[in-house]
Amino acid sequence: MDLFQKEAPEVAKAFNGLIESIVESKGIDAKTKQLIYIALKAAQGDDTAIKFHVPMAKQLGATKEEVKDAILMTLTVSGIKGVATCLPGAISIFDTAVQE
Repeated sequence: MDLFQKEAPEVAKAFNGLIESIVESKGIDAKTKQLIYIALKAAQGDDTAIKFHVPMAKQLGATKEEVKDAILMTLTVSGIKGVATCLPGAISIFDTAVQE
């Protein structure tokens, strides 16, 4: 992300604006948005994104069961890869994430 912002600052600024507008939209609450994002990234097998977004979901009140179910939902769409890649780390991170 740092390289993106350095090499294409205007595009990065526009991208960040897009993300902010999605985060600030009112149709779905913030916790549910995080759970959806976790499911989408797990479907892609993106365990790096999972590591950042599981603590965010927990801070917003998501339970371990909700995080687990979000990842398990990807089975019917993407098969076992996302679950095998992302579930172990998600559970570990959830258990160690501090909830304020």
